[in-house]
Amino acid sequence: MENMSMEKKYVSNATGSVRMFRSNALESLSKVPFYVPLLVYVPVILFFAGKALWGMGMAGWAFAGYFAGGLLSWTLIEYVLHRFVFHYAPRSAWGKRMHFIFHGVHHDYPNDAKRLVMPPAASIPLACLFYLLFDLVLPAPQLFAAFPGMLTGYLVYDLGHYALHHHAFKSPLLRRLKKHHMRHHYTDPARGFGVSSALWDKIFGSDYPPK
Repeated sequence: MENMSMEKKYVSNATGSVRMFRSNALESLSKVPFYVPLLVYVPVILFFAGKALWGMGMAGWAFAGYFAGGLLSWTLIEYVLHRFVFHYAPRSAWGKRMHFIFHGVHHDYPNDAKRLVMPPAASIPLACLFYLLFDLVLPAPQLFAAFPGMLTGYLVYDLGHYALHHHAFKSPLLRRLKKHHMRHHYTDPARGFGVSSALWDKIFGSDYPPK
C-alpha cells in the first residue's frame, strides 16, 4: 500500500544544498549546470550516427530501428539504476556516505539546481561501461546506431529530470510525468523509479495506485 505518511522526506526545497566535499575541486565537480550533458554528449551522438550512416553506409530505416532500440534500452537502464542502485540501502558508514553522494543528497535537497543532472565525472565512466556492454552483443554498424540512441535517452532523462523539478507544464502527458516523479520525492520514494517514463514501473508493479 502506498505510504501516505506526512513524515517529511526532504531537508529543503531550496535551489542549493549542503557542501559534500572538503576539496574545492571535488565540490566543483559535483555541481553541474543543466546544459553540460548536451555539450558533452551531443557531439558523441553525432559522431556515432555519422559513423553508422555515412562511414559504414547503414540504411536509414535500419539505423532508425536500432536507434529506437537503444532509446528504449535507456528507459530500462534508468529504471534499474534508480531502483536497485540509487535506492540501495547500505549499512556501513562508507556505504551510506557513497549513497548520499550519488543519490541521497538529491532526496534531501530535491530542487538543487546544480545537482539535478549527472556530473560528467560520473556519467562518462558509465557511458564507457555501457558502450563496452553494447559492443559485446552488437556488431558494427548496429552498435553505432543503438549506442547513440541510448545516449539520447540519457539526455532526455537528465534534462527532463531538471525540467520536472523546475518547470510547470501545460501538456497533460508531461504534467502526469511530473506528478509521478513528485510523488516519488514527497509521498513514497519506494515507488515511481521511472523518471523519463513510467513504463517499467507499470511493468514491474512499482507504479503508484491511481487516485
